[in-house]
Amino acid sequence: MKLSKRLELVASFVPEGSRIADIGTDHGYIPIFLTEKGICQSALAMDVREGPLSRAREHIREKNLEDRIQVRLGDGLKELRPGEADTVVIAGMGGQLVIHILEEGRHMWDSVKTWILSPQSELDKVRRYLEQEGFMICREAMTLDEGKYYTVMAAARGRMKYEEPWEYLYGKLLIQAKDPVLLDFLNQEEKRLKGILGALEGQDTPGAEAARQTAVRQLGWIKEAKDAV
Repeated sequence: MKLSKRLELVASFVPEGSRIADIGTDHGYIPIFLTEKGICQSALAMDVREGPLSRAREHIREKNLEDRIQVRLGDGLKELRPGEADTVVIAGMGGQLVIHILEEGRHMWDSVKTWILSPQSELDKVRRYLEQEGFMICREAMTLDEGKYYTVMAAARGRMKYEEPWEYLYGKLLIQAKDPVLLDFLNQEEKRLKGILGALEGQDTPGAEAARQTAVRQLGWIKEAKDAV
């Protein structure tokens, strides 16, 4: 099975020999790919909606993988039990929903070895949540797929401490690794924010001033991150 660049990056984070649970599996592409490649011993494809699960079942049946991939209807981690998976994938949803799924799945925190997360927004909030709740980010990577930037992170139980706002926003490990995709993203963000400042020139409303201050602050954070890359 051919995956998108985004899903390829997610799959590359899964340790060999894992028993995975893919939360919000949609079409079931990640479990199918990982079991076909022999990376996973077994997999759970889970989704809160029956529609995506029906498509996942069909794809799993086409690949003759029914004996290795179990499909399960469930909201987040609520229907997952300790011992059923040692690696959990939560990808393709907003950061606030990722946090909600983790919060509602506290019963799984200590039995899962690796959490592979790919929030599509509010990454700073996800990183802060992980730090506050006793997780550490072990690895991060970025990719550009069809014009959009995606970040994937692997987390485990442990301690970490970020010091600066830009480390939460852009990823301390990505900055330390001088990730080229991150640098490209920062350049694009810098260009976007400068465009906003240009459009706000001559506007003196309270809303314009607030937007101007936000853009200037974010440009400062981007400069700090770029200086470290």
